[in-house]
Amino acid sequence: MRRIRGSLFASLDGVIQAPGGPSEDPTGGFAHGGWLPQFFDEDVGGAIDAVFGQSYDLLLGRRTYDIFAAYWPYVGGEATGIGEVFDKTGKDEGAAAAIQMGEDFTRANKYVLTRGTPELGWSNSHRVGGMEELKGIKVGDGPDLVIQGSSTLYPALIAAGLLDSLTVMTFPVVLGRGKRWFGNDMPARALRLVGHQLTRSGTVIATYEPAGEIDHGWAGPQSTSERENARQQAMAEGRW
Repeated sequence: MRRIRGSLFASLDGVIQAPGGPSEDPTGGFAHGGWLPQFFDEDVGGAIDAVFGQSYDLLLGRRTYDIFAAYWPYVGGEATGIGEVFDKTGKDEGAAAAIQMGEDFTRANKYVLTRGTPELGWSNSHRVGGMEELKGIKVGDGPDLVIQGSSTLYPALIAAGLLDSLTVMTFPVVLGRGKRWFGNDMPARALRLVGHQLTRSGTVIATYEPAGEIDHGWAGPQSTSERENARQQAMAEGRW
């Protein structure tokens, strides 16, 4: 069975929007596109290599697919945009790394989870209509399915029990506004930490795996004071 492995770039306050370049995704008035490159270091590069360091196919949401399809097949002829993140390793080496990733992404199968019928002209791209179809792909033959970004996929994946691991790279920056990696539709689940690293630029890289349902209990002795009883009554009546 194939594994589904997720990977996210996030700010300290949970924003995942447009890490790679100013024009990547300015929707909603987001003014901080390209916030990641200043924190890119060799450790972050190594973590990205670990995500993509073995044979893989891509699992993407429709908007992330659009961003990727408009950039990665053409990266050899461009020096700006998402590829700027690689320039921390040196201009020539960074460009070569971006070109190689573009070639690898183009060669990989790209499964696009969408309810619509978007144009999927990038080679080896396949529409996936829902979780049942994705389950069939997951139990078939092939390499792991890797998610980069595409935060809208996670609620349905976790609810269906299809996500096997999630690597979150949390960068030392607060952005205030922007698209966040988990929304209110995320089902409640426990996770267990299976790997962590602190990079020299202050980025925290943590990898989690599912750990079942949430257990509910008291962190300390339950209060039965009159004041607590009054507070509970106020909450029940909408006065708190």
